[in-house]
Amino acid sequence: MSTSTPEAVKKLLENMQTDLRSLSMECKKKFPPVKEAAESGIVKIKTIAARNTDILASLKENSSEVVQPFLMGCGTKEPKITQLCLAAVQRLMSHEVVSEAAAGNIINMLWQLMENGLEELKLLQTVLVLLTTNTVVHDEILSKAIVLCFRLHFTKDNITNNTAAATVRQVVTVVFERMVAEDERFKGIVEQPTPVQGNTNRRSVSTLRPSAKDAYMLFQDLCQLVNADAPYWLVGMTEMTRTFGLELLESVLNDFPGVFLQHQEFSFLLKERVCPLVIKLFSPNIKFRQGSSSAASPAPVEKPYFPICMRLLRVVSVLIKHFYSLLVTECEIFLSLLVKFLDGEKPQWLRAVAVESVHRLSHTQTHTTSTIFFLQTFETTLSFCQSYDMKQHSTKVFRDIVNALGSFIQSLFIVPNTGNPAATNAPAGVSGSGAQAAAQGGPGAGGQGGSLTTQAAFEYRGTWIPLMTVSVQGSAKATYLEMLDKVEPPSIPEGYAMSVAFSALLDLVRGITSMIERELAKEEEEAAVPHLVWEEMVSACWCGLLAALSLLLDASTDETATESILKAELTMASLCGRLGLVTPRDAFITAICKASLPPHYALTVLSSNATSLNNKAYSIQGQSVQIISPSSESHQQVVAVGQPLTVQPQGTVVLTAKNIQCMRTLLNLAHCHGAVLGTSWQLVLATLQHLVWILGLKPGVGGALKPGRAVEGPSTVLTTAVMTDLPFISNILSRLFESSQYLDDVSLHHLINALCSLSLEAMEMAYGTNKEPSLFAVAKLLETGLVNMDRIEILWRPLTGHLLEVCQHPNARMREWGAEAVTALIKAGLAYKHNPPLAQNQVLSRMTVTRLQLLLLNPLKELSNVLHADIRQKQLESVLQILQSQGDSLGPGWPLVLGVIGAIRNDQGESLIRTAFQCLQLVVTDFLPTMPCMCLQIVVDVAGSFGLQNQELNISLTSIGLLWNISDYFFQRGEAITQDLEREEAALQKQAQEKGEPLNRPFHPAPPFDCLWLCLYAKLGQLCVDPRPAVRKSAGQTMFSTIAAHGTLLQQSTWHIVVWKVLFHLLDCVRKSSTTADKEKIESGGGNILIHHSRDTAEKQWAETWVLTLAGVARIFNTRRYLLQKLGDFFKAWEVLLDHIQSAALSKNNEVSLAALKSFQEILQIGTPVKDSAMPTEALALAVMGVPPVLIDPLSASGPGRHLLRSDSMLERLTRYNGAELQAPPQGEESALEDAALWWSAWNTWYRTGTDSTRPPSGGTGTDRPSFVPSQLFLTALVQIVPALYQHIETGFSMEDLRKLGVILHGAVSIPISSDASPFILPSYTEAVLTSLQEAVLTALDVLQKAICVGPESLQVMYPAIFEQLLLFVEFSCKPPQYGKLETKHVANAKYNQAEWVALNYVPFAERSLEVVVEQYHKTACHKAVINEKVLQNIIKTLRMPLGLKYACPSESTWKLAVSSLLKVLSIGLPVARQHASSGMFETMWPELANAFEDFLFTKSTPPDNVSIQEFQKNEAIDVEVVQLISTEILPFANFIPKDFVGQIMTMLNKGSIHSQSSSFTEAEIDVRMREEFSKVCFETLLQFSFSNKVSTPQEGYISRMALSVLLKRSQDVLRRYVDDERLSGRCPLPRQQVTEIIFVLKAISTLMDSLKKTQPENVDGTTWAQVIALYPTLVECITCSSSEVSSALKEALGPFKDFMQPPVSRVQNGES
Repeated sequence: MSTSTPEAVKKLLENMQTDLRSLSMECKKKFPPVKEAAESGIVKIKTIAARNTDILASLKENSSEVVQPFLMGCGTKEPKITQLCLAAVQRLMSHEVVSEAAAGNIINMLWQLMENGLEELKLLQTVLVLLTTNTVVHDEILSKAIVLCFRLHFTKDNITNNTAAATVRQVVTVVFERMVAEDERFKGIVEQPTPVQGNTNRRSVSTLRPSAKDAYMLFQDLCQLVNADAPYWLVGMTEMTRTFGLELLESVLNDFPGVFLQHQEFSFLLKERVCPLVIKLFSPNIKFRQGSSSAASPAPVEKPYFPICMRLLRVVSVLIKHFYSLLVTECEIFLSLLVKFLDGEKPQWLRAVAVESVHRLSHTQTHTTSTIFFLQTFETTLSFCQSYDMKQHSTKVFRDIVNALGSFIQSLFIVPNTGNPAATNAPAGVSGSGAQAAAQGGPGAGGQGGSLTTQAAFEYRGTWIPLMTVSVQGSAKATYLEMLDKVEPPSIPEGYAMSVAFSALLDLVRGITSMIERELAKEEEEAAVPHLVWEEMVSACWCGLLAALSLLLDASTDETATESILKAELTMASLCGRLGLVTPRDAFITAICKASLPPHYALTVLSSNATSLNNKAYSIQGQSVQIISPSSESHQQVVAVGQPLTVQPQGTVVLTAKNIQCMRTLLNLAHCHGAVLGTSWQLVLATLQHLVWILGLKPGVGGALKPGRAVEGPSTVLTTAVMTDLPFISNILSRLFESSQYLDDVSLHHLINALCSLSLEAMEMAYGTNKEPSLFAVAKLLETGLVNMDRIEILWRPLTGHLLEVCQHPNARMREWGAEAVTALIKAGLAYKHNPPLAQNQVLSRMTVTRLQLLLLNPLKELSNVLHADIRQKQLESVLQILQSQGDSLGPGWPLVLGVIGAIRNDQGESLIRTAFQCLQLVVTDFLPTMPCMCLQIVVDVAGSFGLQNQELNISLTSIGLLWNISDYFFQRGEAITQDLEREEAALQKQAQEKGEPLNRPFHPAPPFDCLWLCLYAKLGQLCVDPRPAVRKSAGQTMFSTIAAHGTLLQQSTWHIVVWKVLFHLLDCVRKSSTTADKEKIESGGGNILIHHSRDTAEKQWAETWVLTLAGVARIFNTRRYLLQKLGDFFKAWEVLLDHIQSAALSKNNEVSLAALKSFQEILQIGTPVKDSAMPTEALALAVMGVPPVLIDPLSASGPGRHLLRSDSMLERLTRYNGAELQAPPQGEESALEDAALWWSAWNTWYRTGTDSTRPPSGGTGTDRPSFVPSQLFLTALVQIVPALYQHIETGFSMEDLRKLGVILHGAVSIPISSDASPFILPSYTEAVLTSLQEAVLTALDVLQKAICVGPESLQVMYPAIFEQLLLFVEFSCKPPQYGKLETKHVANAKYNQAEWVALNYVPFAERSLEVVVEQYHKTACHKAVINEKVLQNIIKTLRMPLGLKYACPSESTWKLAVSSLLKVLSIGLPVARQHASSGMFETMWPELANAFEDFLFTKSTPPDNVSIQEFQKNEAIDVEVVQLISTEILPFANFIPKDFVGQIMTMLNKGSIHSQSSSFTEAEIDVRMREEFSKVCFETLLQFSFSNKVSTPQEGYISRMALSVLLKRSQDVLRRYVDDERLSGRCPLPRQQVTEIIFVLKAISTLMDSLKKTQPENVDGTTWAQVIALYPTLVECITCSSSEVSSALKEALGPFKDFMQPPVSRVQNGES
């Protein structure tokens, strides 16, 4: 309740009156003056209350009077009265109604009471109330009040002492609080401060305000008192202790730092009074060395006194904490002292207290730390740093403190605590070495048992120090600095100093880091400010910190402590990294790394780093701080046993729980502070790699590490504890690299460089061993790449560059992972949603996208340079995956992808090529439309290269199929491709012009789309000369099919290139290869495939190629004739083609030569696809449509009698299929088409070919085998060309040409066949069939003859020549032609296995030729040339041979045909001959004819024995026919015929009529064999003409009579001789011959008689009759003959004589005639 409310005032007045009444009552008897004063006081109060409105103010004014009764009451010294009065005075004070004067009076009164020792506690209470409730007490009164309290503090009573001490403390605080309040009031008023005087003894300071002056005087006197000097202001002090004085100084300094910092006067006091005082008081502690003097003897050096020492350290803490900025030098001294107190030679308690002080300093975090070292404000910090800390001469206090702490900790381990008895109080009462033993046993047992909890402790080289909790909830809990009541130094438990030092160390780190980080954060916000100051600070302290922390980490046996140490090291490492302090950062990281690995683990990176650190020893005022390497002899729980990652196997190493803990810290460091690690990544990653190896983690998909299989690390043993940790560690490892996406570019580069160099080391180690390599680096490079796809351009080159090196490593596992990483990255890179997206098509982003794509795909291409098959396999598999997933968006990356697919070599295995080919197939089937058109050429090249590889034939063949598919695509998308390519071309042209270079493109002048085709053709052309026949065949077929099917798309100029650079070039190559091919026999086609004999040498296989190629080119010339003719040099091309045809036709290979002629045939019917030619129209149409040419079997080609089907729709069909390409030319162009020069060129080629191929071999005997004899098929084809060719050259065809033709035809027909081929070509001998060659020859002549027939007069002179040629062939029937000196056997008598060469059966051919002759003659007999050239005579002359041979002819049919032909010819020719008798044209013919008749009718050859009677009769009938011809066609016209001829005929008839029989006839056949009918006809004819009444000239009659008389005379002779012989022979029968002869004669006589009967009597002269009658007696004599046959014949002969029994009537007339 407020003291100024009316109720409170009223109450106050009532209370005061009550108090006064009470006082008056108490003093009534003993102290009347007091009673009176009390009563007047009552009156006074009532008056004041009545008169004044502001009662309290009035009370205050009159307070001296109001208080007076109570003061008098106190003067009575009566306890009861005194207590009453003091209570009343306190009430007044509390209502603030005491004036300054009254207060003075009160104080004086209290002083008296104090001197009298009355109511001491009440006194203290009253003083306190007086000073705290108001500010009326000042100057001397105040000092008196304070002295009063001090005096009470030194009474004998403990309670009073303590209360007084508390009051003093409170009063001192109040004095300073008043000053603070006063400053607050005067805050806004700016005063001109006067300079502070250097006078230390003055009693007041005039510049200060009242409260400040009081505070100043009080503080100054406190310093005086502690220094044991007399006070200036606190007059009346009787005694004072230093401890209390120091406590008061400490509290003032600690509670009111602002006062000292804001007022120069106070600052001056601090500098001039406090600091010297502290330094002076410290001196005994500094000089003292433990053990240097004994406590008994009087020491020259004062021994340190615990209470003062401890309090001094507290003051120093405060000074340093608050006034570092004021007292720079002094603080240096203090801190140096602190450092000295930590010295091992100091008493244990002193060291403990010093450590606590340091802990205190380090613990008060940011603000504290900044005051330890720098000012709070930046400007002063910077200036201070420049003026002090960075100067050479100044003491590096902060560094010294840290180092001192470090060496203190080290000393605890190194120097056993034997000097101080207090130190032996080990926990649980175990002392000294026993403690060590227990500790050593404890953790050891814990290590095995795992469940035993041991006390947290440090253990190092046998020294065991327990760890206590010394910090509570973030504040430093100093045990000994708070022992203000202890006078003697306390005993320090073992481990306490270590625990505090440890805690201090951690706090120090925490403080430094948190402050600097806060400041750095500020700086980053405000913009960069150089943090030299922070760097200096860290540089100063890091060595000491590291030394201590490393040692502690090594010695720690407690997980929590370890964690704290690791955290400290980690924060320091991170801080150093942020400040860019590389050496300290690396040092801290190295420490963590070393702690993570097993002890003495050989890791080069760390040892090299540590060596540089170990060489630095830090000297701190004579003490040396050494960075201790971990010994790790401490007993830790072993959690894993594994193999070290070294080149040489070195047994096993063990990992402890602490190693794993450190590893986690390391992971944490890398994860959270990766950005500041820089080059230290190397250390971190190297360590992690080794740990991962020892733990047996192996990389899995995407680079994440998974626990490996036990098989891989047989010596890896993991406890369950660590097994459960492994997934966690693996997870953190992955997260660590995932977090690399948050690193800035520079840090990322550091990370990648570190991984690369690690990987290089791993590669080094893996050389030359099959041991599993460490794949950590590669796996993590992959992980890092995968998470940083968004800034791929930054890391791509170093990353992939290194992985490509890995891919070339000889160790397969290493390579495999390198490839896995590269390919995974590329796939991820392509799949990543980049910005702009890779598939985007805007112009602006296209350049970026192109660059990015090329960047991503380049490593894939680089993999092609790796020679290892497994890598290429991986590469190609990934290409396949890329195509499947990103094929549509590859865009500018296509050339690279295609480059990879096409980078195949023959030394690679089949599987590689197969995989690559799968990729290509996918490209061709799915992606041609999506790729830039400029890449199509690359696709063609790649497909071609698969065709050319020789590992896998099927792939070569399939790739040719792909080329066909590609060509189809070109055809379908022609327009689009053309536009794209032209656009591209324009751009390239522009670039080339800018650079001033010509455009470099294959087939340049041709348009780009045509160039694409030309590349395709060129590729196919290469494949057409591949060493493998199947590839050649397939490529050839494809090439010609493509040109045929899609050639329409090409420009005319391009056709020029196609013809010369593609087709003819190919022909040249093929011809060259074919002629040089090996003739060695190839046994088998690989595996168990047998090769057909027609393909069993390379030469034969090349022959097939030659065939295909030539046919293809010819087909193109045929189908594209109209187009090609428009090219300027068509004639030249034609000549070249013909040259190729000729060389092929003359090659020594039947297949090639035949095919050449097929091609020749093909090009000859150009423009006349439906003429009567040697190639069926269907075949042509198929050829045009790109169906591969199958050689047309010559036997199926049309010849005579084989009509060609005309297809009127053929031209329409072709036109529909192929555009206007084959349309019939307009009428006016016919002449241009039928260009004579072309055809004559063709004729010359044909002639050369024919001449060379049919020329018989020269020289040598018949036994030499000729080098080459053309086959029948070849010759047939050769001859079949003539009709087609002739159509085009008939106008200029001359006799000379006909002669040339005849020579070739004759030669062709003369060529024999080899015996092994004969069964296929020759029919069995009995069949009279023409071979196709012979048929073709006749066809050719037929065509010529027909042409001559309808041709002009000038042509018709060729008839005789044709007859001549045909007649030559007719002769073959009896006289087969010779082929050089080659011995041939006739097919009939050749056993096929003996004769090498078999002559053909020429009979059918000769006979057919004869038929043709007859037919021809029939048509042309009257032709002038035929008459003039004596064709008829030639025919007869030719026929004479078969007619003469008759039965001796090779074939019976020959002479029969000859006869019939002769008869036909004569029936036509004789009238003509008679007609021209006068001209003498036929003079020479008649004797030839007579000879022919003679030779035939009286042949020298005998019929074969096996001729049947019927046959004989048929033959006789033929003879009869001849005689009949004579009788009808010759003899009737005797007057037109030369007499000699007629005479010859008559002689012949005569001879025939009495022809003697063959001697070999059997009796049964005699009648038949006698040619009776023939004789009869001869007789009849003879008689007919002998007795003809139409005899026109006397000679004729004479001849007839002459013949008759000869006949009769001869008969007479025969009969006579018979009669005589029979008579002589007696019983012996006569020879068969003679009997036969007589029978014949008898039959002849009977015939004659018949004839004479039939003849007109006037035609027979008398002599004839006389001769006939003269026969009669002789006949009668024959009756005696014994032969029945003769008898019967005789009977027939005698019979007709009955007609002569009466003499004729007109005898005289006959006689006349």
